[in-house]
Amino acid sequence: MTDPQPSQALEPNPGPDPKLLEFLVCPLTKTKLTYDAAAQELISRAAGLAFPIRNGVPLMIEDAARRLTDDDLKK
Repeated sequence: MTDPQPSQALEPNPGPDPKLLEFLVCPLTKTKLTYDAAAQELISRAAGLAFPIRNGVPLMIEDAARRLTDDDLKK
């Protein structure tokens, strides 16, 4: 008999290391990023992009980012 695999849906999404956030900047504009814990994204207002965080790892490439909407920029 094999042990059942734990459900990943029950595990909380790990955020990035806070010390890492101190050093990360937008790869396009080299400006500071804002961490959105609810959306698990790093926001670059200067570039108008939101970089996703997957399993605690920021995906800092333009192709992985989504464009910010006007509503996003108002927050």
